Amino acid sequence: MIDIQIAEKNRLKLAIDILFLAISLYGVSKWSPKSEMVSPFKSLMIDITASLQNGLNSVRKEISSSADNYFLNVNASKENALLKKRILELENDLFLNDEVTRENGRLKELIDYGKEVYPSKIISKVVSWNSSSEFRVLRINKGAKDGVLLQSPVVTPLGLVGYVQRLTDNFSDVLTIEDSNNHVDGLLERTRGQGILEGSADGIISLKYIPKSETVIIHDLVITSGFGNIYPKGIKVGTVSKIEKDSYGVTQSIEIKPSVTFDKLEEVIVLKTNKEPQKESEEILKGSKMESEI
Repeated sequence: MIDIQIAEKNRLKLAIDILFLAISLYGVSKWSPKSEMVSPFKSLMIDITASLQNGLNSVRKEISSSADNYFLNVNASKENALLKKRILELENDLFLNDEVTRENGRLKELIDYGKEVYPSKIISKVVSWNSSSEFRVLRINKGAKDGVLLQSPVVTPLGLVGYVQRLTDNFSDVLTIEDSNNHVDGLLERTRGQGILEGSADGIISLKYIPKSETVIIHDLVITSGFGNIYPKGIKVGTVSKIEKDSYGVTQSIEIKPSVTFDKLEEVIVLKTNKEPQKESEEILKGSKMESEI
């Protein structure tokens, strides 16, 4: 494109030069080396020719200067566009590097999590998430071939996610603690009061069966109690966010804010335990695909 513009510029300058040369040659052809008085007609022609030559020369310089400035501006604009493109590419590279750094940081945190308590664990990526009113399930990219077992607890360094409800060779579905079908034996860390954590259709987690006599305060930490044959003891579940003591009944209504932000999960840890899964709750889907609930 630049070569075409340069060629056009050269052709324009050549045309002006030819015209200027033609007028000059015309003047030379009428010039005689002999001294002579110039007739009024010749004087008029010389004046006209000289004026034309002077004007044409000025126009040629102006056009040449304008053309040079135009092409300089065009080239500068093209260079600016290329530089902006390069800057965008470099910014994108920096963003990708930052994203890789953040991911590496998260993976290192997952690897370091419970190194002594849980030496055998499987790090997985979340590939899909279903938070419909009926189910709150996420799918991960590790399955039976990777050593995942049914009812394996799933966690992050922040806290409890849920357990493996069903699996294929390559994928697993994790029933999160937000699901109403998932019941977790919980323990108030400060008072050691025990209750059952239950999810709900709207994603609210409640700690049930805590007596009114139990002194519970906002931000009390809730952990797994270790009962129930699924979750090891001491995993963070969340903190108390709301307490209601009804005038009737012997227990209090407690809502829990989970430690994990489920809709922002990218990687999780499947803890490998030596416990055999409970046969009555097994649900294994054979074949290349699981029934789609996600």
